[in-house]
Amino acid sequence: MKKYIILIPIYNDRESLTKLIENINSEIEGINSEISIIVINDASSQQIIDEYQNTENINSIEIINMKENRGHARCIASGLKYIFEKKEFDYVIPMDGDGEDRPEEIKNFIKLAEQSEDQSITGERVKRSESIFFKLCYLIHKILTLGFTGQSIKFGNFTCLSKATVEKMLNEKATWNSFSGSLKKTEKNLLSIPSIRGSRYFGPSKMNFFNLLKHSLSIISVFRKTVLIRSALFIVFYILLIKSNASIITSIPLVLLLIMIYSISNLTLRENMSEFDNSLENINSIDTIK
Repeated sequence: MKKYIILIPIYNDRESLTKLIENINSEIEGINSEISIIVINDASSQQIIDEYQNTENINSIEIINMKENRGHARCIASGLKYIFEKKEFDYVIPMDGDGEDRPEEIKNFIKLAEQSEDQSITGERVKRSESIFFKLCYLIHKILTLGFTGQSIKFGNFTCLSKATVEKMLNEKATWNSFSGSLKKTEKNLLSIPSIRGSRYFGPSKMNFFNLLKHSLSIISVFRKTVLIRSALFIVFYILLIKSNASIITSIPLVLLLIMIYSISNLTLRENMSEFDNSLENINSIDTIK
């Protein structure tokens, strides 16, 4: 019987977490695997622990309370490190705690994992539930990522990681900055399942335009060497293209490109291996719910 650990980063979203755990319990009924949940509480200002009524199909539930808020990506990175060092497992399934990663797709991950040879699996987004504007921004994000890095990244945190992949990611400093970028960089042989982006259980989505922009640039920064080479080629080609018609307007793409390069250079500074290695020192307490 294989052991799966569902890793859930959370910040001030107790109602969603409670509903998610109950839905996970319902969806995994009848699955012949040992499934546990580890919640990384990113120093929430509200009470996270609730009364979880339906957990009979879940082997164990732990809430790891962090001292300082360090953000979503670092929350997942710390969780992977904690699981790898402290737990016995075959796969880790990171997923958001607000319902946007649908618990009914967990069994699809497990079914494919049982058939694979220790390969990791991504949830490839085939449908999203956000506004048309956000969907357009997300499409632009994917195009820019592909154009500047040569990488097609159609997945987020909702994945199923083998133990071997988790170990690789713990040795990659980019994991401390971008989960999906690091996974794409460290693991070339990925399987995928179709995944529909669900709606939040409670309240509006926390992924706005500026968060999406930061997310996109964080992914691009993982492949900065390729980005710099492609940017240099673009600059040379573009200057040759506009040299007879240069103006303030035609120079705008070059200015935007330089701003992007500056931004990803700053984001690269977040890839701190020392902080990553010592991330478990940020644990304040551990609550064992089951």
